[in-house]
Amino acid sequence: MQKLTLTQSLGQRLSPQQIQFIKLLQVPTAELDSRIEEELEINPALEEGKDEPDTLEDEYGEEESSKDDEIDIDDYLQDDDYADYKTRGDSGGQEEEREMPIAMSTTLNDQLMTQLGYLGLDERQEKIGKQLIGSIEGDGYIRRELDAIVNDLAFSQNVMTDVDELEDILMKIQDFDPAGIAARNLQECLLLQLERKIDQTDAVQLATRIVDECFDEFTKKHYDKITKKLDVEDEELFKEAIQTITKLNPKPGGAGSGLVRTQYLMPDFIINEQNGELVLSLNSRNAPDLRVSSSYAEMLKAYDKSDKKDKKLKETVGFVKQKLDSAKWFIDAIKQRQLTLLNTMNAIMEYQYDFFQEGDESKLRPMILKDIAEKIDMDISTVSRVANSKAVQTDFGIYPLKFFFSEGIATESGEDVSSREVKNSLREIIEKEDKSKPLSDDKLEKLLKEKGYQIARRTVAKYREQLNIPVARLRKEL
Repeated sequence: MQKLTLTQSLGQRLSPQQIQFIKLLQVPTAELDSRIEEELEINPALEEGKDEPDTLEDEYGEEESSKDDEIDIDDYLQDDDYADYKTRGDSGGQEEEREMPIAMSTTLNDQLMTQLGYLGLDERQEKIGKQLIGSIEGDGYIRRELDAIVNDLAFSQNVMTDVDELEDILMKIQDFDPAGIAARNLQECLLLQLERKIDQTDAVQLATRIVDECFDEFTKKHYDKITKKLDVEDEELFKEAIQTITKLNPKPGGAGSGLVRTQYLMPDFIINEQNGELVLSLNSRNAPDLRVSSSYAEMLKAYDKSDKKDKKLKETVGFVKQKLDSAKWFIDAIKQRQLTLLNTMNAIMEYQYDFFQEGDESKLRPMILKDIAEKIDMDISTVSRVANSKAVQTDFGIYPLKFFFSEGIATESGEDVSSREVKNSLREIIEKEDKSKPLSDDKLEKLLKEKGYQIARRTVAKYREQLNIPVARLRKEL
C-alpha cells in the first residue's frame, strides 16, 4: 500500500557565491587570465578597467532599491540567485558553443598511421594494421592478446584472420619509429631497440644476449649469475653491455603519445627579505582590474523607469539584472580569492619563517593543513585548495606550497622535526653508500637513529619509495 508522507530535514547548501569562490580559489595564477577572459566573453556587463565606485553605487546600487509603481524588478527575478551558476544562460538564451584553440601537434597514432601507409598493404591488411595500431597504449606497448584482437577484427571489422597473419603484420609495425614501438612486453621492447642499432659492436651483441637469455636475472641485478651463465670474462665489456641496456627507452610511446604542451611554473606569491624582515606580496596577475559596466547599469535604470509593461521588457530587465549580478559576484569572488590567498600564505610564511629567511630545508617545521586552517580560522578544505596548485617565489627559488607541508618525526631530545629533513638525511646516506654493497632498510634505520631520528624500518621504506629510490638489491652497481 502506497501513502504520501511529508518529512522535514536540515541540510547545508552552498550558495552560488560560495561555488564561484571555490572554483576561483583553486585556479592557479597561470590559468586565471584564461578564466577571466572566459567570463568577459560570457558576461557583457563585466569590463576590464578600474572600478568607478560612485558610478557603480549611484546607478547600480540605486536600482537595487528603486521601484517603479508598475515594474518591480525583483518580481521577475525570484530565482535569479541560481541563474548563470547552475545553468549558464538560463534566462539569457542558449550559450554559444566555442572551441578553445590549441597548438597543433602530431599524436603517436598519427605518426604510426602515416608509416602504415608506406607499406603498400592491400585494403584487408590495412584494416588489420589499423586495428593493431589502435591497440597500442600510450606508452607504446600492445598488451591485448593477439587472439582477442583476432576476435575484434571478426566482430567489428568483419575481417577473418588468424594469429600468424596478425603477427606477420605486427612485425612490420615493430619496424616503425620510434624504435621499440608495438612491443608486447619490456623484454621484446628492449630487443627491438637493440636490433635497430646500426653498430652491432661486441657490447651490443652481449647486451642482446643478456636481454634475450638472462632477462629475469638482469631485472634483479644478479650480475654474477649472468656472467656465469653467459661465460663472460671481460668485466669492462660486461659493464659496457649493461650500460647499453640501461640507456634504452622502456616507454617508446612516451614522447609521442599526445599533444606536446609546455608548462611553466608561475609563482602566485613573492617573498623577499627587506631590511631583515620578510615581505609577502601577491603576484599582480592575481589582482586584475575589473568593474561592472556602467552602460549596463544605466540600461537597467532606463528600463526601470520605462512606462512600458510588455512581456519583452520584463524579459530584458531580467536578463540585464542577471548579468549585472553575475558581474558583481565575479568581482567579489576575485577579491575574496586575493584575501584568502594572502591570509593563507602569510600564515605559512610565519610558520616557516626560519626557512624563508635562510632557505635551509633543515629549518622546516612539521606542518599540516590543520595547523594553517586553525591559524587563519578557515576550513581545512580551503587551505588544501590554496596549497594544491599554488607556488611561491623566494630568494632561494620557486617552491610549490605543498613543499612546506610535512608530518613530524620525533628525535631523541623529544622535539619534532619535519619528515622532509629526515628524507634529506636518508638521501645523503644513500648517495654516500658503497654502491657495490648498498645499505638495506634495516641498516638505514640504524644510521638514522644514530643521527637522532626515532624512525621505524617501515617508515624508512616508505620515505625511500617517496624519494623514488629502489631497494638495496636494485641499487647495486658493478
